[in-house]
Amino acid sequence: MKRALGIDFGGTSVKFGVVEGKEVIDHADSIDTQEFTSRKELILEIEHRIKTIRRQHPDLVAVGVGVPGFVDFSTGTIANLTNVAGWQNVPLKEILEKKIGLPVVVENDANAMAYAEWKLGAGKGYEHLIALTLGTGVGGGIIANNQMIRGANSGAGELGQTSINYRERVGAYGNPGALEDYIGNREIAQEAIRFYKNHGINKTAAELTPADLSKLAEMNDQISLEVWGWVTDKLACALMNCCYLLNPEAIIIGGGIAKAGNLILEPLREKLKKSLSPTFIDDLKILPAHFGNEAGMIGCAHLAMEEAE
Repeated sequence: MKRALGIDFGGTSVKFGVVEGKEVIDHADSIDTQEFTSRKELILEIEHRIKTIRRQHPDLVAVGVGVPGFVDFSTGTIANLTNVAGWQNVPLKEILEKKIGLPVVVENDANAMAYAEWKLGAGKGYEHLIALTLGTGVGGGIIANNQMIRGANSGAGELGQTSINYRERVGAYGNPGALEDYIGNREIAQEAIRFYKNHGINKTAAELTPADLSKLAEMNDQISLEVWGWVTDKLACALMNCCYLLNPEAIIIGGGIAKAGNLILEPLREKLKKSLSPTFIDDLKILPAHFGNEAGMIGCAHLAMEEAE
């Protein structure tokens, strides 16, 4: 079975995993992104790590890199990299291919997750699906007519930037009502502070992470249940629009917030049922993602293996 290297390039760290089939069979030490003062130094370190891993796994056929930001998939050029300064219009595919001599694919991390779930995970067998990652931000990927939809500039699927209220909070690009400005990790914690304060209870954001809120809800804490209700209201609004636009067979929910499980999935289905016509909801599946934090590595590694073929 073929193997490829999957790289998860984040704002805080760069992680490496050797992928075979559905599994990451070997990990290498990660890189602390913020330790490097220049883009050139960081790329050199990534090159060094790849060459080290290749000595241990000489059968690698390709390298896939998943990044949080806008990427021109056809050229492997990063338009911008979220939370990392100095990464505008970087032809990373071209740079790495020259340095390491293997085919390289560079893809948006949410698209990589969507690809992994579609080909190997919870979305396997579906021809029309939306995959969503819920964490610090909100990312998405679209599969329609059994192919990934990237759009004119490889920017399709950015569900986190779509509007759920054209008169409210302004997003990073001047877009009012951007979904991730309501249900990103930090935003949920801030909203939870407000909910508890309304009940006369003072808590900090550190006490109200999505993981904390999940634990509280499992203990039948009514305020945390109200917070999750607020979250699923916002998410259902965005997904209702997606369903009317794309008519998917399935919605795959992944990312850290998705660990809340049925605190999200069951209410989400009920809220969508109230806002979608039977054509759009009767056969719709809302599923938890199969892969966890390694989904991006697995997805971009398989994209890279396709490129190698």
